[in-house]
Amino acid sequence: MLLLRVTSSYTVATLTIRLPDQLRRELERLARRRGRPAGELVRDSLRRYMAVERFRSLREGALPYARARGLLTDEDVFKSIS
Repeated sequence: MLLLRVTSSYTVATLTIRLPDQLRRELERLARRRGRPAGELVRDSLRRYMAVERFRSLREGALPYARARGLLTDEDVFKSIS
């Protein structure tokens, strides 16, 4: 079991997650190689994951409007804004 400290500017919370032994060992090796605490690596990973999910959600919401304007591919979008 790995205990992580989740911090923000207002509160600090502890989140307990269960990691398979192999994943825990990989995380510990990576933390040693990077010279950073495992909790910091996990927090950074969670932030990145959440940012990607927010982007996907925004993109999903915008797709109907883009399709209505004939923007079906990334290339269509780039041509439109270039």
